[in-house]
Amino acid sequence: MEKKDQVEEIWETIQEETLRRVKAEPVLASFFHTTVLEHHSFSSAVADLIANDLGSSSVQPMMLRSVIKDAINSSDDILEGTMTDLLAAKQRDPSCKYLSEPLLFFKGFKSLQSHRVASWLWTNSRHTLAHYFQSRTSEVYGVDIHPAAKLGKGIMIDHGTGVVIGETSVIEDNVSIFQGVTLGGTGKENGDRHPKVREGVLLSASSTILGNVEIGKNAKIAAGSVVLSDVREGTTVAGVPAKEVNQVSGHVPADEIDHLIE
Repeated sequence: MEKKDQVEEIWETIQEETLRRVKAEPVLASFFHTTVLEHHSFSSAVADLIANDLGSSSVQPMMLRSVIKDAINSSDDILEGTMTDLLAAKQRDPSCKYLSEPLLFFKGFKSLQSHRVASWLWTNSRHTLAHYFQSRTSEVYGVDIHPAAKLGKGIMIDHGTGVVIGETSVIEDNVSIFQGVTLGGTGKENGDRHPKVREGVLLSASSTILGNVEIGKNAKIAAGSVVLSDVREGTTVAGVPAKEVNQVSGHVPADEIDHLIE
């Protein structure tokens, strides 16, 4: 299936779900109409939701909506990233019953889409507006991602509160991140100073990774761990400072979402 067709299929599913929920919860009928049913496309609904959330008394949602639409229309990667993030949330989060839920209610998902716009602005040397998106995303969603950080697609940020991702961080495709995770530096050093997280990694709640270290493909970082050195591919680490506790091949922790340490 082509990506355009997949986006259309997802959008049709979201509209159908929303129509059913209007009947099930009429008190939210107006909310469902303005957020989903009145829009002609998935990208339009995303732009409207993010703009309304991040607008303020000094920066009207209408202005932000225009910027977000410009970003989406200028980069196929943004829409593809949004689509795969949505699918990741639906597939990995057992509490997620509908495709429309992350779009409407999950601040981790919405913070990722705000970052995609901020990253586009940063790449196009619109640093001040990019910082506005970062700041408002932190205030509204509780997730602080520097606009220069490089994020792949198929990322899930569950709950979101307290997640911090520094300027030179890299997060590849298919990574799951839980509340309170920090990808930070070790001090005032300049240059490339933040973690590199490879695909398939699970970063459990309140784990902290500091410095220009590499978290290898399909690794698992246990809850509350502090990582100060590289983590090998397929390895589980735990503790303060984190130490290797096992290595299991053939598993993708980001998909399995198993926080237990065997």
